[in-house]
Amino acid sequence: SRLQHEYVPSAHLSASCTCLAWAPAGARQPPSKDGPQRKKRKSEVGEVDKQLDILAIGTAVGSILLYSTVKGELQSKLDGGHDSRVNCVRWHQDNCCLYSCSDDKHIVEWNTQTCKVKCKWKGDNSSVTCLCISPDGKMLLSAGRTIKLWDLETKEVYRHFTGHATSVSSLMFTTVKPMNESKPFDGITGLYFLSGAIHDRLLSVWYIRSDRKEKNAVMSFTVTDEPTFVDLTVSEVKEEPVKLAVVCRDGQLHLFEHILNGYCKKPLTSNCTIQIATPGNDGDSTPKPVPILAAAFCTDKQSLLLVYGNTLQPIIEKVSLDTSEPHICLVRDVQKVLSLKTDAALTKVKTPVVNSDTKVLVPGIPGHSTAVKTPALGKEKKKNKRKPGETEESIEERLGALDIDVSKVKTPGGLPQTDSFAVLLVQGLESNDAEILNKVLNTRKENIVKNTVARMPIHAVIPLLHELTKRLQGNPYSASLMVRWLKSVFTLHASYLSTLPDLIPQLGMLYQLMESRVKTLQKLSRLHGRLFILVTQVAASQTVQEVPEVNQTAKLVYEDDSSSSEGSDDEMIADKDSDENWDEDEEKEEQSDEQDMTVEKEINGDSDLEPENESEEE
Repeated sequence: SRLQHEYVPSAHLSASCTCLAWAPAGARQPPSKDGPQRKKRKSEVGEVDKQLDILAIGTAVGSILLYSTVKGELQSKLDGGHDSRVNCVRWHQDNCCLYSCSDDKHIVEWNTQTCKVKCKWKGDNSSVTCLCISPDGKMLLSAGRTIKLWDLETKEVYRHFTGHATSVSSLMFTTVKPMNESKPFDGITGLYFLSGAIHDRLLSVWYIRSDRKEKNAVMSFTVTDEPTFVDLTVSEVKEEPVKLAVVCRDGQLHLFEHILNGYCKKPLTSNCTIQIATPGNDGDSTPKPVPILAAAFCTDKQSLLLVYGNTLQPIIEKVSLDTSEPHICLVRDVQKVLSLKTDAALTKVKTPVVNSDTKVLVPGIPGHSTAVKTPALGKEKKKNKRKPGETEESIEERLGALDIDVSKVKTPGGLPQTDSFAVLLVQGLESNDAEILNKVLNTRKENIVKNTVARMPIHAVIPLLHELTKRLQGNPYSASLMVRWLKSVFTLHASYLSTLPDLIPQLGMLYQLMESRVKTLQKLSRLHGRLFILVTQVAASQTVQEVPEVNQTAKLVYEDDSSSSEGSDDEMIADKDSDENWDEDEEKEEQSDEQDMTVEKEINGDSDLEPENESEEE
């Protein structure tokens, strides 16, 4: 389980690796041009032939790299065949040709000696995702969604198969010879092959017939999740069963054992399922599953090589299992194996010795800023290195240097910043605390609302929408504030919301609310118009009435002595009253100016009343 060799292509950022294939052991590369080569001894030649050396690497931009693991360098680069991502590369077992397929719908045959395209043809109407070369090397299987069998000499389709609903991820032949040995064997008829596709929990087995009629799968194997890695033992003798090891995305390994002998209607379930888990001890009482990443049969066709753990540091182990049991759970303490390795690697890192009284500030929630104290150690060193001419710093100056400047820490106005608003909002939504939510959601400043929504984490968007919907149903004043929040949520997080599969039910209530509000808008605006006309008319008539009439009664009346004394008394009272009226009129005018002609004001005609009645009213 040790990393032996690591290669990072120079263009790994622009063109990541998409597929790999080892060249067959006999594949010789063209001799290098660095001068005469010494003759190898016989033993050396044998060793080199057995050793796998050249690795073909397909990239996302369409080029293929040939990398020599022995030399540890890039041997050559195959360019000009594909325009887009290479999905699969396969070596021909005899003539050192390399076959590749791509998203550009084409299959390319390469000559690896000259690094040139030997032949290129269209393989499908959509992207071709997988290839497999027949055991005799004369046919080629290709698959996008449908599977085609090509004759490599003529480059014509020999057979069609229905394939899968999604793009095929694995293709492999399961038999070398046909089961029916009475007829002469043409190299392909009577063979079985296996295919698996992404998001498909069935692996299908197909039978190559002499006629073109049957296009469907003869049998299928069912697994718990999408197959990510498939390995099988090829059946060479008639009665020998095919053994199949399928690693699924959920980290389980399924083992199948079946003799391929014609059509089988029901999907076959696995003979044995293998899982790996951690032991439930060391304070953590619950065993955790450890994902199996890949599995392969050893040469004896009995024991298995398992690769499990995490992809950065996988653990490889050879196990021989009793497959008669339907479920096997292997207990492995992954943490110990990993922690030992990491400890050994990190010996040079020294951890600081921390006093128990020291307070350590850890980077925490954004917005909680703290002033950094200058370390006292630095001061001591400075003091020691003081030049003879300098004076020593006074204690007051030192305290000043250590002091925390409070004004810098606090934000002006004592209001929390927008980033702490985002934190508060998330806390309020998680704890459903009305007080926190009111504090945050009742802000009126547009830029604060925008910044808060922009800084909040994605997972809080839907809870916020639910909270806003709830508040929109309340009183109209709060609704007008909530609409601002809604607007910024929709403008800033539209792309996230559009990816949600259940968006329509999530926003259903909001739609209904808006529709019902908008429906009443027309009626309300009509009513508003009518009321406005009424109010303006009332106000206008009131202003007309409130114009003070000229007082008709005389201020001074001169009469002869001949009139009765009673009359004079009356006139005296009238005169007195009219003066009071005059003052009152002035007051009324001032009031009416202040109240700005409100509709509810009662219209009092002071001068119309008789003087006697007026005094009674007062």
